[in-house]
Order: sequence, then structure tokens, then C-alpha cells
Amino acid sequence: MRIRGHIGEWPVDLTIELGPEEWASLARAGEPAATPVSSAAPVAQARPDDTLWLAAKELLRKAGEMQGPALLELLEGLAGSTAAGKRLLVRLRHSAEVKVESGADAPVYHWIG
Repeated sequence: MRIRGHIGEWPVDLTIELGPEEWASLARAGEPAATPVSSAAPVAQARPDDTLWLAAKELLRKAGEMQGPALLELLEGLAGSTAAGKRLLVRLRHSAEVKVESGADAPVYHWIG
């Protein structure tokens, strides 16, 4: 396979060589996966994100109000990582059930239900 063209002002001339087994592997990767047929209605299962989200809301609901750093620390422990805890904190900040006020040192999260 040969690809020619330009990326911006730079000319591109690229040759890709694949053996028959590599082409077959690519063809298999492009095929849709077989899906088992079931007569039962699909069951909606809670995603891990949904479970964490519900737990995060419950944590703030029980506390009533918390300062941002303390809440983040609890959310990190709940979610298992700093990144996941921050995502939950941002989601709480934008939730209609939560009011965020500027505190003296940090934002304060209030549960308003």
C-alpha cells in the first residue's frame, strides 16, 4: 500500500508492506463481533461510574456540607484514584442537587437535594 499526499506544506510518500497473514488479521479485526441472540429483554446494569456517582451524592447528602479539599479526599478514597475523585467533584459541582459557595480558603459544597 502506498500513501502519497501532503501534510500542510510537507510532502508525504509512505509505503506500507503487509504479508498475507497480516492482511487476514486486519480483515478479522474489521468484522463485527458475533452477538449472542437472547429472547429475554435486555437488563440495564449499573455502570461502575453510576455506582460511584450515587455513592458520592450520598456522601455529601449525609454530610450536608463539606469544604472542597476534604470532600475531594473522601472522593479519591471512594473512587480509588485522584483523577476519578476529581471527576466526581466536578460532577457534584455541576449537579442541580449541590450548591457551591466560595469559602474563606476553599469552596464549600452544600447538599440541597
